[in-house]
Amino acid sequence: MRLVKDREWILSLLGLSLLLWLIFLGNSPLRDWDEGTIAQVARDIWRSPLGSMRWLYPTLAGEPYHNKPPLIHLLIAGTYSLAGVNELTTRLPSAILTALGVPLLFLVGRLSFNSSLPALFAALVYLTMLPVVRHGRLAMLDGSLMTFFLVVLWCLLKARHHQRYALGVGFGLGLIALTKGMIVLLLGGIAGLFVLVNRQLNLLRNPYLWVGMCLGNAPAIAWYVAQWLHYGDSFLQINLQSQTFNRLIEPVEGNSGAPWYYLIEILKYGFPWLLFLPGGLYLAWKKRQTTWGCLVLVGTIIYLVTISVMKTKLPWYVMPIYPFLALAIGAKLADIWQHGYFQPRILTGLFIVFAIAGLGGGVYFATSDPQPVLIAMSMVLAVSMGIVAWLVNKRDRRFIPVLFSGMYVVLILLMSSQSWIWELNENFPVKPVAELIRAHVSPGTKIYSSIAYSRPSLDFYGDCQVIPASIPVLQQMWLNKSYLLLDSTSLQQLNLPINQSLGEAEGLILIHQ
Repeated sequence: MRLVKDREWILSLLGLSLLLWLIFLGNSPLRDWDEGTIAQVARDIWRSPLGSMRWLYPTLAGEPYHNKPPLIHLLIAGTYSLAGVNELTTRLPSAILTALGVPLLFLVGRLSFNSSLPALFAALVYLTMLPVVRHGRLAMLDGSLMTFFLVVLWCLLKARHHQRYALGVGFGLGLIALTKGMIVLLLGGIAGLFVLVNRQLNLLRNPYLWVGMCLGNAPAIAWYVAQWLHYGDSFLQINLQSQTFNRLIEPVEGNSGAPWYYLIEILKYGFPWLLFLPGGLYLAWKKRQTTWGCLVLVGTIIYLVTISVMKTKLPWYVMPIYPFLALAIGAKLADIWQHGYFQPRILTGLFIVFAIAGLGGGVYFATSDPQPVLIAMSMVLAVSMGIVAWLVNKRDRRFIPVLFSGMYVVLILLMSSQSWIWELNENFPVKPVAELIRAHVSPGTKIYSSIAYSRPSLDFYGDCQVIPASIPVLQQMWLNKSYLLLDSTSLQQLNLPINQSLGEAEGLILIHQ
């Protein structure tokens, strides 16, 4: 009976996660930076015949691409071959892989808690965490990375009773290495330290573990060796030094931050589950001798400390910590459900604040550029948080399923809108400019622009490389009869004939003599 019920939960979680991750997945343009870059690399692979070996030696705008291994890029290229090049096919592989992480986390929790309830609550927390959903829907690497890491953890736990599952540890680590390179050392180190601290030393004598490590990591090792043999030291300098180890000791491309940068990221987007995180971590400390307590503490502490001391700071680096936080929060919610231990006054006040914030959001969205979906989202948030506050005040444990349901519907509505990638509002829309470029410029042409920075999404949609350049360089490129993409101020500075303009979009003028 228990096995049947677990199977039902797994299928239900899978259905809920696929709906949330796939609904209106292609309704917004690709964003800078990673989405535009990954899409370009995948399209280069898709366009190239197998004999060109572009699938093994990927390129970006015709130049070798050394940033990351090509597993996700290959999957996206495969979707391009099946259904064409668009936003949906670009995001589909990462979205599906991330959605699979929800039932996987249930399986990890089921083995580590040895109970279905905290495992279910942990999976539902993970399902309704805004950063996990949002980043997992993007054509980025981090959602897939988390799922592959959950495969590693599940196989580690499963191998305690069935030795052959240890094979999956090596294959999971190999997938991590083919997705995001050397981060496999950190995540593999966390898994190894967990084995030692939790005293699963028998696993180290399991022959299936070492066979899996050899076979699973062989493709990743072969890929790195192939790049080195093909490109020589330039690959090592870019991939391993500039794009990997330099990020530990210096802020790459100016992406720096204080040591508490990631704590702030978690605080910003952890609503409402952070209310239960301190209690979950305290519970993990009290039960640190248990499998789940050890896993949460080792994973949270080692990963958070490592990324906090790194000099390069980017918001998505924090993503692999969310499975550990979800396990801690799930344990606390299960403890509340079973024993009713919580502070109703504090929680009631906070949920009332959330309800008022929902009402405020509804008024804002109704008065400024009305969007019915966002208005509905705000109303659902206000009503559900109000009901939760009422139930908490009555010490009624049913506030937990109401909270899960409310957050799920809120996220469904947010993902149904065109506002779930809010970074798109920070700059000019690239699609109109890209249409102007495609109408007048041959694919692959270099265009020099007065825009102060690169826009990989513009390069993708325009199918050309738009290169930022200073006024003297633009003047030289005009004499070389190159295409220029200029704002009106730069056009006046260069004193170019407006009658040779090919068109204008979003305040940018395409000009060519």
